[in-house]
Amino acid sequence: MSPLLAKQKTPSDEATVQVHALSAGHLTLPERYFVHPASQTARRTVPSLAFLIQHRSVTGEVTRIVFDLGLRRKLERYSEPIRRHAATREPLTTDPDVVKSLAAGGLIPDDIDYVIYSHVHWDHVGEPGDFPQSTFVVGNGALNLLRGGSDSLHGSHSFFEADLLPPTRTIELSNPDLATNAGSSRSGNSKPGEPDFHQPWKTHGDLPRVIDLFRDGSLYIVDAPGHLPGHINLLARTGLKKFVYLAGDACHDRRIMRKQKEIGEWRDSEGHICCIHADRTLAEKTIERIRELERKGVEIIFAHDFEWEEDPSNAARFWGPRL
Repeated sequence: MSPLLAKQKTPSDEATVQVHALSAGHLTLPERYFVHPASQTARRTVPSLAFLIQHRSVTGEVTRIVFDLGLRRKLERYSEPIRRHAATREPLTTDPDVVKSLAAGGLIPDDIDYVIYSHVHWDHVGEPGDFPQSTFVVGNGALNLLRGGSDSLHGSHSFFEADLLPPTRTIELSNPDLATNAGSSRSGNSKPGEPDFHQPWKTHGDLPRVIDLFRDGSLYIVDAPGHLPGHINLLARTGLKKFVYLAGDACHDRRIMRKQKEIGEWRDSEGHICCIHADRTLAEKTIERIRELERKGVEIIFAHDFEWEEDPSNAARFWGPRL
């Protein structure tokens, strides 16, 4: 049994969060860029899921987090290189977006305390300007990408916007590879139940680097390297011995999880070998850790998880009436 599920019960084991899916657009993926082997013409329309996580502290205070914002409502609001790439992902829809999906359950952007990005690819960042009161949280290395600090990424999906996030309302997590990192050695909050993004990364069960965000075992930020610098996942406890793992773009197709397919690669116009993952070796290690969690009873949901979305039993897990 997984250490996540088998550890001795403590008072904090009662702490849980509510997790609801949010519709945040759909796009169409050419399979050859994501899985191997694949037909040159095979295409699949997939969601770009976002999630609403709600945590109630022992004092009754509710913290609301949105994990990813999906597709931007107005494509013309993307930079020109991203718009050109988005044109290759048709059919593409942006209605409903995250704001409309939140409204279906009675929430507005000002109700959201934090927006946590799994990573900063265009189909996950949405429209940050819709959330003028929220604090944005990104994994370590994401801000460098936004500033154009990496020249090793290839492919038309590897464009980023330097002005994406408001500097005064953005937290970049500390480097999980540096155990003695000054940023990770400090803690901004001392009360269990309050979010603390500045605490050290620690080992938790099968996961080598996590942050116990509320320090009550209800929600963990998980270092999930491979897809893109700063790629992070969330592990949420939603009930007694019940966990949901929000896996972002750690994997784009469950056939890879089932070992029916491999991760795809292709050559760009300049002859570079490209992969949807910045570091394929690290991505495969992350996928194997996720496989192990799934084998031990943790529910896994990927950002582009069309199998999960199409399962009728999951319709009630969206926030508000299904749009």
